[in-house]
Amino acid sequence: MSAEIEYAIEHNPSYALLKLSLQANQMVAVEAGAMSAMDSCIEMKSKMKGGLMGGLKRMVGGESLFISEFTAKGKSGDLYISPGVPGDIQHYYVTSGKNLLVQSSGFVAAGPDVTLDTQFQGLSKGFFSGESFFLIKVTGEGDFWFSSFGAIIEIPVENGYVVDTGYIVAFEDTLSYNVETIGGLSFKNLKTSILGGEGFVARFSGSGRLWIQSRNLLPFLNFLHPFRPVKSNN
Repeated sequence: MSAEIEYAIEHNPSYALLKLSLQANQMVAVEAGAMSAMDSCIEMKSKMKGGLMGGLKRMVGGESLFISEFTAKGKSGDLYISPGVPGDIQHYYVTSGKNLLVQSSGFVAAGPDVTLDTQFQGLSKGFFSGESFFLIKVTGEGDFWFSSFGAIIEIPVENGYVVDTGYIVAFEDTLSYNVETIGGLSFKNLKTSILGGEGFVARFSGSGRLWIQSRNLLPFLNFLHPFRPVKSNN
């Protein structure tokens, strides 16, 4: 069991920044490219792998996820981490029998004894925030941080809850779920639903915690689309 990592989440919920205070020789795994500043005693090593200790894959075709490992060599030091989109950061302490499922873009950082893996959800359980049909499964023991687009809201679920799939960030694996279209159409009517402009919701059951984000990235991208630079043919 590794020591807990001292941390602070600053400037949340809109532009959250994660500050990790590493003890001498303590290591943390971080989303590649998310480091914004650090003490000079901290060394970085980039890896392409799948859990913290091997084989994390994401997206269609089993593309590997790049992870950077940061170690405070010989003395303590601070590490600042900035996620790729403006939003919030949430801490979760993983223990045996207390696992987490996180949208594939939500990984920020994890302690050395936390293991990451993906689960293929199939068409009936995909459609999370416009991502591929993968969620990261977080197991092991230690600190884990995940991010959102917008603020993060924690919802304690008892028995049942319904959430638009574009707003789901993470949930405990004590919850089970099914995806259906708004209006009650079954998933076999997928083609008709998409052409009709209908969205998808996840219907959760069981008991556990669920985290949602206050904004949906896809509508925001659609809003920005008319303002994109267009190459002139002249």
